[in-house]
Amino acid sequence: MQNYDIKKSIELIKLFDTIIIHRHSSPDGDAIGSQIGMRKLLQANFPEKRIYAVGDHPGRYAFVDDAIMDDIGDETYQGALCILLDMGAAHLVSDDRYRLAQKTIRIDHHQHVENFADFELVDTSFESCAGLVAYLAQEWGLVVPSDAAKALFTGMVTDSGRFRYDSTNARTFRIASFLFEQGFDASDIYQNLYGDDLDMIQIRASFVLRIQLTEHGVAYIYTDKQLAESLGISTFTISRGMVNTMAEIKGVNTWVNFTETEEGVLCELRSKNQNINQIAVKYGGGGHIKASGAMVKDRAEAMAMLHDLDQMQIGE
Repeated sequence: MQNYDIKKSIELIKLFDTIIIHRHSSPDGDAIGSQIGMRKLLQANFPEKRIYAVGDHPGRYAFVDDAIMDDIGDETYQGALCILLDMGAAHLVSDDRYRLAQKTIRIDHHQHVENFADFELVDTSFESCAGLVAYLAQEWGLVVPSDAAKALFTGMVTDSGRFRYDSTNARTFRIASFLFEQGFDASDIYQNLYGDDLDMIQIRASFVLRIQLTEHGVAYIYTDKQLAESLGISTFTISRGMVNTMAEIKGVNTWVNFTETEEGVLCELRSKNQNINQIAVKYGGGGHIKASGAMVKDRAEAMAMLHDLDQMQIGE
């Protein structure tokens, strides 16, 4: 357990009549699940408060119930509390108007990069931010409505890799069980997360065919800008969505997916047993010990990162 004051955090939430919930840009299931779960949780327990959720489009996670973002003016931030969910660095926050708020709380589970909120509630022992929010809800003594539980469960499922990643532990299943007890149907969650059209399955197969290995066994895929544009799918789907096509290769402990964009090369790093976060941080990124990301300026820098990952394998 990390060192944070659970009682102080709920006392701070109770002080404000307006609460605006942010999460990271280009959201994954955990970002959306924790954000929508938190909004529904606070709406149910504090109906007198004005609760908003803001950020860029939820993308493929728009299937989460009521995932439509609120359109609010700058004046709404005056005297408000902002809750920042599921990001380790300030530049990742979707909608930087959180700086206009009177107070900010960050609730997160990523490896430390920087402190940027007035109150930091960070616990890296949780498999997901959604799991941390569900845990806090219990500790705060709040009622958890079924729609909030469903959103939070969605976040837990995605960030735990369907409860397969080694960040999953007994507490994860206790919290998941608690959420299920609130009464919701999970079948549509799994269908939306893992059901694919035939064309997407064929695209995924094309990524498998492009897997390469370094000298010391790092698997990687490099998608240049021209190919990325020709696929007709989002950058997020290419980068985050395809990285784990390499996850089940026997003898491969570390893998990375490179995707060229207008801004640079997106790098999604994963490992079964190594701290690849240190490499991501070296190149301006961050995340978790075994799952991190970064944006580098060009292919040459991406290959430098790949070389560093390859050198980590020596002696393994």
